[in-house]
Amino acid sequence: MPITDVCAATGYKKPTIYEWMRDGKFPRPVKIGRSVRWPSSEVDAWIKDKITSCPRSGQQ
Repeated sequence: MPITDVCAATGYKKPTIYEWMRDGKFPRPVKIGRSVRWPSSEVDAWIKDKITSCPRSGQQ
């Protein structure tokens, strides 16, 4: 998935995604020819991890 799709899926902008990659907080892309793409399964897993690690409102 291209960076535009990653941004749409996560709700974050490119600079944030690239900063998190540098910090090891976001999956790295795969280079295919001259372009880079993120495996959608890795982005989906990252999103799922963020959802499950957030406390739900009303829970203690």
